Amino acid sequence: MLKKLRIKFIALNMATVAVVLTVVFAAICVVNHRQSVATVDGALNQAIAQASEHQGRQMGKDALGEGQPDGEQPAPDGVAAPPTIGGRERSGEQVIPVALFSMSSDGDMTALGRFNTASISQDVLEQAGEQLVGADEGFGSLSDLGLFYMKRQSGGVMYLAFADMGSASGWRVLAATLAVVEVAALAVFLVISLFFSRWALRPVARAWTQQRRFVADASHDLKTPLTVILANTSIALEHPERSVASQSQWLESTQHEADAMQGLVGDLLTLAKMDEEEAAAQSGTARPALEEVDLSDVIEGEVLQFESVAFERGVKLGSQVEPGIKLRGNEQRLRRLAGTLIDNACKYVDDGGAVAVALSRAGKQAKLEVRNTGAPISPEDLPHVFDRFYRADKARTGGVGGYGLGLAIARAIAEEHGGALTASSTQAEGTAFTATLPLK
Repeated sequence: MLKKLRIKFIALNMATVAVVLTVVFAAICVVNHRQSVATVDGALNQAIAQASEHQGRQMGKDALGEGQPDGEQPAPDGVAAPPTIGGRERSGEQVIPVALFSMSSDGDMTALGRFNTASISQDVLEQAGEQLVGADEGFGSLSDLGLFYMKRQSGGVMYLAFADMGSASGWRVLAATLAVVEVAALAVFLVISLFFSRWALRPVARAWTQQRRFVADASHDLKTPLTVILANTSIALEHPERSVASQSQWLESTQHEADAMQGLVGDLLTLAKMDEEEAAAQSGTARPALEEVDLSDVIEGEVLQFESVAFERGVKLGSQVEPGIKLRGNEQRLRRLAGTLIDNACKYVDDGGAVAVALSRAGKQAKLEVRNTGAPISPEDLPHVFDRFYRADKARTGGVGGYGLGLAIARAIAEEHGGALTASSTQAEGTAFTATLPLK
């Protein structure tokens, strides 16, 4: 499942980046093409303007021949005039070769050699004249001939200016360059996505592993009491003639396992409810109403509850509770937090050892520390003590070791109240669980 999810993650990333790059690069090419066409348009207009201005200066002067000004001879076919004629080159500007003609009313065209920076073959010129003789004035293109044209009347003369469509084809080179850049960028992003997909899916992989372990552990811990209950029931049914009193051993065992299973199911429901409330809080929906809680009274009450348990085990239970520490929270769950920590300390204290409970203010937080003496938790197990169903001895029993849910619930309660629960364990100082909760 995780492999398929990773493939989908990478494919989605690559598709998104490819679409974005394609759209951006295509937009760049379109803008470049339009700018090139606008440059050609400007060059054609400039050539006509120069010719019209020159024509105006020649008005009233001696006319030479049948309408062809002095020195204006058509350039030979296929030979381009010097690029400085007809369009003056400025630093950083592209020079567009232009072929300029005057058109008579019957469609005959005469080259204005003085203003030409390009020439057109006679057959192409004839085809262009046939297409443009009845065309409207303005800028356009003759795609079949590969020409841009500008048709405009100025000073009583109809001018036709032509430029090669290749003058505006720079976008093709740009497009090819950007295509190579896009392929290279996608290759680099693929490598990055392969790396980051592992990092991004680590929480999913961890959650998936925890879920599988949770289901396996819950099934095992539910299976054990159910097996005992079924066995006890089977024994009792084998002797229906016996009285209830004579089979009290099996009934008491059944009740004990049922109570244990009820406790496990209750813990599972508590965790599920807290997870649901956390998800609701993250989505912005209303959280359960909080009330003012005197945490000092809560801790003192829980310590009193465990004094008899500690006495029976020969454990010294001491407390140091600073009075008047109040915060906003859920009193029932805060009692569960304190009770879980004290119960856990009493279970794993060494014979004749001691359990110390301390509550104090630490800046804007309340600090609850429960410490016991005894064998420390190994460094390998310490990071996992708050994992659900985790037990350092790996014993899957419902005895002293419990089901491995108590500390997970305690940490969830601390985080629900905006605090944290941490653990430390050394041979010299014993094991300590410390809950920090923000004050009111």
